[in-house]
Amino acid sequence: MRLPEQANDSENRLLKPLEDFFKTKWGNTQIWSHDLEHHRRVWNNARELLEHKTSEIISLPQEYTDKLLIACLLHDIGMAHETGEKHGRQSRKLCEEFLNSLNAELSTYEDMLAAVEHHDDKNYTGSQSPLLLILSAADDLDAFGYTGILRYFEIYMMRGMGPAEIGNRVLENSASRFANFGKNFGGFPDLVEKHRKRYLILRDFFQNFKEELASGS
Repeated sequence: MRLPEQANDSENRLLKPLEDFFKTKWGNTQIWSHDLEHHRRVWNNARELLEHKTSEIISLPQEYTDKLLIACLLHDIGMAHETGEKHGRQSRKLCEEFLNSLNAELSTYEDMLAAVEHHDDKNYTGSQSPLLLILSAADDLDAFGYTGILRYFEIYMMRGMGPAEIGNRVLENSASRFANFGKNFGGFPDLVEKHRKRYLILRDFFQNFKEELASGS
């Protein structure tokens, strides 16, 4: 089975149960930057990255795309309970609950659960498993462009940051994300250039925002 068809197969079996589970656990949580649409975009990003990283002639195990889909759809679900930077632990617990609803053996999914738990390490200090590499990069790509501008403002204001701190933090955080993306996907210049343009939209906005605040104009 070729990779696009394999990903479609994962979607056909798991997407609806995942989205239903997400909606139930998310409830009335009002965090636009990390809602279900964010998770859908991350999955679409992951599919794009996979299709560059893996030849369509050589299929990954079906289990891999199943795990990646689950990770993409649930990696930030823990923010319904924990909005801080280390929300991955809460997301892992809810992932385990979803797997239990499928009567799945948790030990079989340890690499996926670890990826969900550690996806919020944007310092990239530890080694990245194949699942974590794709999940983390797919998540990072959603932080760029015009969508990223709104996402950063919402989540950083929610964490109590003022305007000046937001500007500095976004520039630092987004630069780290793009550098990690370039490191892992530099062999695909068209892909990197596509997302560089989106990164620059974000960077230039916050650079101008920071300079305008400093000038008092």
